Amino acid sequence: MRVTLYGTRGSIPAPGPETMRYGGNTPAVQVCAENGAVLVLDAGSGIRRLGAQLSATTSRVDILLTHLHMDHIQGLGFFPPLYNPAVEVHLWGPASNTLSLEARLSRYLSPPLFPIHLRDLPSVSCHRVPRPSFDIGPFRILTALVSHPGPTVGYRIEADGGVVSYLSDHEPALCLRNGQWPGREWVSGFDLAAETDLLIHDAQYTDEEYDSHVGWGHSSYRHAFEFASYVGARKLVAFHHDPGHDDEMLNHLQENAVRGVRPNFAVSGGCEGAVFDIGRGAAR
Repeated sequence: MRVTLYGTRGSIPAPGPETMRYGGNTPAVQVCAENGAVLVLDAGSGIRRLGAQLSATTSRVDILLTHLHMDHIQGLGFFPPLYNPAVEVHLWGPASNTLSLEARLSRYLSPPLFPIHLRDLPSVSCHRVPRPSFDIGPFRILTALVSHPGPTVGYRIEADGGVVSYLSDHEPALCLRNGQWPGREWVSGFDLAAETDLLIHDAQYTDEEYDSHVGWGHSSYRHAFEFASYVGARKLVAFHHDPGHDDEMLNHLQENAVRGVRPNFAVSGGCEGAVFDIGRGAAR
């Protein structure tokens, strides 16, 4: 599998010279299998460029939405394949207790927030998650609700001999008691991330910021590193950067986390344009 980051910022786009290295677009990640099948993780502002760079021969795209906060869907209406009747677009995401996924997305993809109705798009289907494990082409998908306000789903994707875990908005530290991680059955997202090859995980806050944002559904850099160590991840990509953190600060946060946690796994600060090959692709 090849994983490409098109948007790594959280909350709101933050373009500018001070965010050029890590990028200012909100979450969008492409996962490509060896046979050319494509998954898209979230539909933040980064999905516009992702869609423009898809192959002209692509006939199906599956977009896996973690949740429907605006930073994760604000680019959806600007995804070119939505308007191409020759491309099947499948939207996967959480419903609520009272509304289907289609009804929830229609609140955004309709006037006055958007000029076009979701129902008028030529070839779009909506599917509810979480659900039992399922296949999309060569991909085996596992889903589960995770710790974040509102219905929020994490994903585990297995294909081509590799595993990617995507927990973009996630606060597993809510389960900590006196700083100690409990048994795995009490840790949000554990089964999705266990022994994964690539863990893309929320790392929005400093320790000081986290102390005043407990329960907001995000992690500090330290908690992201500790979670990655606890689940046995082989590589961590720090993700969902705070819009107020510039490139220099993100470098500093990562360096401090490496010194403090001393990880036994590879680490990458999530930068727009970064590419990761895992499974058989990595071996080649």
